[in-house]
Amino acid sequence: MRFAYTIIYVPDVSASLAFFQSAFGFQPRFVHESGTYGELETGATALAFAAHALAESNFSCGHVEAHRSPQPLGMEVGFVTEDVPAAHARAVAAGAEKIAPPVSKPWGQMVSYVRCPDGTLVELCSAVGA
Repeated sequence: MRFAYTIIYVPDVSASLAFFQSAFGFQPRFVHESGTYGELETGATALAFAAHALAESNFSCGHVEAHRSPQPLGMEVGFVTEDVPAAHARAVAAGAEKIAPPVSKPWGQMVSYVRCPDGTLVELCSAVGA
């Protein structure tokens, strides 16, 4: 078994793809002609976005829409970068909400958190042990 992808359900797939491109520099890899699904080029593991309508068709029990939650959901997407303060500033300039500024952790890693307009919580961090 291997980890293949993460799908984030969002209100507007094209807006999320554009935001992640602007805020984090990821390029679109695939967008379905329906506009309800798209992927970013992030390396070996795909980061994908799907419309809430697809979630509704997949989960008869419903789901929590992250952008409607007053607090971030109990999960995050993590991006490793060599310059956490610059990445944090870029994300905020693109429209992300500041959740936690860059700080050095006791184990030597620098970490910050932002919340994207679609509700996604993102950790920006240096590599562990770098």
